[in-house]
Amino acid sequence: MRPLAKTIVEFGGAAQTSRRNFLRLAACAVPAIPLLAQAPGVDGAYFVYIGTYTGPESKGIYVLRFHPSTGSLTEPVLAAETPNPTFLTVHPNGKFVFAVDEGDRGSVRSYAIESGDGRLRALDQVPTQGGGPCYVSLDRAGHTLFAANYNTGSIAAFPVKEDGRLGDASAFVQHRGSGADPARQAGPHAHWIEPSPDNRFVLACDLGLDQILVYRFDANKGTLTPNAPPFLKMTPGSGPRHAAFTPDGRFVYLASEMASTVTAMAYDAKAGALRQLQIVSMLPAGFHGENTAAEIAVDAAGRFVYASNRGHDSIAVFSIDHATGKLTPVDRTPTQGREPRNFRIDPTGRYLFAANQNSGDVVVFHVDAKSGRLTPAGKKFAVDKAVCVAFTPAI
Repeated sequence: MRPLAKTIVEFGGAAQTSRRNFLRLAACAVPAIPLLAQAPGVDGAYFVYIGTYTGPESKGIYVLRFHPSTGSLTEPVLAAETPNPTFLTVHPNGKFVFAVDEGDRGSVRSYAIESGDGRLRALDQVPTQGGGPCYVSLDRAGHTLFAANYNTGSIAAFPVKEDGRLGDASAFVQHRGSGADPARQAGPHAHWIEPSPDNRFVLACDLGLDQILVYRFDANKGTLTPNAPPFLKMTPGSGPRHAAFTPDGRFVYLASEMASTVTAMAYDAKAGALRQLQIVSMLPAGFHGENTAAEIAVDAAGRFVYASNRGHDSIAVFSIDHATGKLTPVDRTPTQGREPRNFRIDPTGRYLFAANQNSGDVVVFHVDAKSGRLTPAGKKFAVDKAVCVAFTPAI
């Protein structure tokens, strides 16, 4: 069994200490480079899981069956009744789903996928050691789960057992400090965490600190150690939210929630270091309404960046210059709903599913592989307070 360790880090002043620790967790997020198997299920289908905020109309995680060869899909059904599963991830082996419970006393739940209809069987529940967990992801081998706690500004790592259950925490990091906006950034707010493509480093966005933090990751022990330098400082008051790697690992793109911008960065895989290249707006010129950025993704070919606007209610599309990593705006596509909190490109790369939280629906778009543009596929299904989309081959 892995040795249990706890890392406490103060960023801003960037002092670090380590000590022994305990605890457990599980997580839910879909990485920039897909962990899911690319081969479809036995009938060419995929399960599509939808995470939600729960309430009178929404009861938890929903699932539907999607056939990319025809674009057909079934009506969503309740896969697991659980509170506020706002972010999900699927294990690389396609057998397990992990979901946050975004409460003041946050936790992560693990589930086994049932063959046939994709419903979920509860396996485990562990605390995230913080409040308001909003993002989870897996390391590239599926052996370690990472979670980001927004309310309390911390991150944690947990071993994943062969049966899908979670072990005691192998790492915990409490961020400290504040940002430029006293209303939104009075303290740390960890919002995203994922491993680098080579699994040697883990990056975390903290909206409250205006930082992307970098940790050295020991995949054998599941531990996190602050890198040198330990973070890249972003524009004050911009609010780093989510980021995405290109498939070759050369570039990283950041969606800043409060500034509604995408920052292009070069990534040094050997050193785990980031260098800012460019900042571009996600909004059209002359837009003066309220808006916050949400999700960001890079297509599997590494040619385009997609980022969602909440307020303008669109997905901004940018082309990537392969040589420089810089971005050129391509289009902004309305999501046909309100507040597109999360979206996901399906494993074939031909479709994009956008989850509109405030209109309670998920809208499907065609993805043009040459231009990167999105066009409505004419398919929309209702899921109240839909916030997260995850794919896995149907079994």
